[in-house]
Amino acid sequence: MTTPRPAPPLAPDELVAAGTEREVLEAFLDFHREVLVRKVSGVSEQEARHRRVPSKTTLAGLVKHMTGVERGWFQRVLAGRPKAEIGPNVGGGDDSWELADDETVASLAAEYRRACEESRQTAARFALDDTVPQRRLGQVSLRWIYVHMIEETARHVGHADILREQTDGAAGVDG
Repeated sequence: MTTPRPAPPLAPDELVAAGTEREVLEAFLDFHREVLVRKVSGVSEQEARHRRVPSKTTLAGLVKHMTGVERGWFQRVLAGRPKAEIGPNVGGGDDSWELADDETVASLAAEYRRACEESRQTAARFALDDTVPQRRLGQVSLRWIYVHMIEETARHVGHADILREQTDGAAGVDG
């Protein structure tokens, strides 16, 4: 008779299955943020920069791009900070895919984690229903920003998953 396998521990997004709306939104965004970092971890600098598709998309470029997206939505839009005050790579434009010679997987992941932490701190000052001006949409709520960032981050995690699988065969949320 075989012993049943123990169930794996609950993931952070599963821990809030009965949480508040905000807890659920934050947990799903944080889950995808962490998976993105895991996707680039453990590959060489050369593999992280290797273009496997015709676009500028690389594993390292995905992390740098998402750093700019975090800064754009949470610092520029939600906090209303001027670009000059935030620093480089705000908004995730075309230049956010270009890697400087001195940027490493570790430095990009650390900068992304800093941007995410700053996003969390900024969002904590707002209620989900609070709205702020946005150039194209008029007004956006923190709720909308969370949902948009979950979509944007998850989409790029999917890209990273494919690139990582092409790199070394690792696939799924842990590799």
